[in-house]
Amino acid sequence: MTALSAGAPVAAPTRADIVRRQRLKKIALIVALVLGAGFPALPILWMLSSSFKTNGEIFEYPPRIITENFSFDAYQAILTDPEKLRFFFNSYFIAGSVTVLTLIVAVLAAYAFSRFQFPGKRIINVMVISVQAVPPITLLIPYFGLVVALGLYNTYPGLILTYMVFTLPYAIIMMTGYFNTLPKELDEAVKVDGGRPFTALWRVLVPVSVPGMVSVGVYTFMIAWNEYLFALTLTRTNDMRTVPIGIQLLMGQHAYEWNQMMAMSVLGSIPVLVLFLFFQRYFIGGMAAGAVKA
Repeated sequence: MTALSAGAPVAAPTRADIVRRQRLKKIALIVALVLGAGFPALPILWMLSSSFKTNGEIFEYPPRIITENFSFDAYQAILTDPEKLRFFFNSYFIAGSVTVLTLIVAVLAAYAFSRFQFPGKRIINVMVISVQAVPPITLLIPYFGLVVALGLYNTYPGLILTYMVFTLPYAIIMMTGYFNTLPKELDEAVKVDGGRPFTALWRVLVPVSVPGMVSVGVYTFMIAWNEYLFALTLTRTNDMRTVPIGIQLLMGQHAYEWNQMMAMSVLGSIPVLVLFLFFQRYFIGGMAAGAVKA
């Protein structure tokens, strides 16, 4: 009996068993994804919740996500303070300027790298990539001395030019890769009609390169908006500070305005979140296209 039982064929799983296993796998996957999403989402939820609390409520134990004394006092304190509003103006102006200038220079440089052959092209390409590989913190002291020597300390141009040093390499690499995906027949068609290279660039290539430009622009804006180290080092007065520095300034000598810090963090997160939500399709498409044939 034992030998016969050992050699007996194993019954094939029924369709119901297969469906049950697939359902269990799907449930396990959903649970894993929810847990994975909850890990980074919990600090954001706590930040949002704390912005509607008082400082005392933030340190209650056990902690509560939903506050009983819902209040907009922290937001009101920020949005009615001219000094804090100045932080937002500075961040918008600097990040917007860096984004526009970076896109203009990156498009011109990428067009040259993609469409023309010239002496030193490979060396310049290597230099662009090398700058991208240098940790920004190692350049802090040299840039501080350079900015002071040029008389750009505590000025908008000083911050804008410094940020462009770190945003341009990535922008040039991505836009070059994007232009490489566009057929050169587009340029040749413009030349046949008597157009110049600049006509081909601005009338033909730029309009069809909107996804790549959007992805580069969103990334550049994020870098300039969130930058802290150089904004702290290259500015001196509060009228030149940006949002990340403004959040840090709420940490007083004797007390921390935690609810205002959380509220300013929420307000500071909105521009990048809105940009990504509105341009998500272009951002993902541009990133994928720029990574091809770079």
